Amino acid sequence: MTNPTTASSLSRAAFATLLLIAFMMGANHVAARLAFDNGVSVATAVAFRSSVTALVVAGILLVYRVPVSLQPRHRKALPAIGLLVGVQSLCLYAAVARLPVALALLAFNTYPLWTALWARVFYGQRPQPRVLRAMPVMLAGLALALDVFGAASGLGASGHWARIGVGVGFALAAAATFGMALVLTQHETGDLDGRLRTATTMGIVAVMALIATTAQGGLALPTAPTGWWGLLGLTFLYGTAFTIMFTVLPRLGVVGNSAIMNIEPIFALVLAWAILGQSIASVQVAGGLVVVATVMWLGLRKG
Repeated sequence: MTNPTTASSLSRAAFATLLLIAFMMGANHVAARLAFDNGVSVATAVAFRSSVTALVVAGILLVYRVPVSLQPRHRKALPAIGLLVGVQSLCLYAAVARLPVALALLAFNTYPLWTALWARVFYGQRPQPRVLRAMPVMLAGLALALDVFGAASGLGASGHWARIGVGVGFALAAAATFGMALVLTQHETGDLDGRLRTATTMGIVAVMALIATTAQGGLALPTAPTGWWGLLGLTFLYGTAFTIMFTVLPRLGVVGNSAIMNIEPIFALVLAWAILGQSIASVQVAGGLVVVATVMWLGLRKG
């Protein structure tokens, strides 16, 4: 790994790569919605995406001859992390299938708050002051983005939540499980090579998704060409973004700057408007910008 850069000296190549990953992740969820709207089930999408990504990262392990050496605590933690990421993947795609894509991702972007909560519960770590300062701001932005009183939708609070409540619940469940996975990763497997950890996690997620598809009667494949483009697109975009993340980013030295990738919901908002015809009210866009800016501030601040 070459000389890591700091946030203040982030190279143009590194910055562009981070933005590319954010764009691909946002596009992945738009492609997923195309697939869902054309007969693909959530479990099928996760199975395709995770299986291909696991194979790609496993190939990287072989090419780079990454040693596979697991300590007892790794063997205990990795299955738990894999299960959590599996639940997160299923829940987030379930949210994307029910909500405007950008709103699903904005609700999911509350995961830093969940991370702070789980670190406190499991390891007794007090939240950093900046997390406590960010919490009300992020929640206020999310309330605007979700139009909690139903003013922008014109449906009123009860009618609006009857329409979005299940999707928001799935997005928040995804954020909670992802935050827990991050805490376990940091404390139990932080010394493992990221590629090995990712290959293991994606493999477990793929198995979970395949079990889910079997319980549902088998893979639910697209019923129209658009669905195939969506399924192939989400698989390609997700797998490629992860490959870049674990091969290119370490060489560019972007440790500490990955918060830039949290601009993903903004890319998703634009793509969903252009491709899916989804739009949200201007006050919801403003709330979304507050959430994204707060998450980026949390990630980029050093103290």
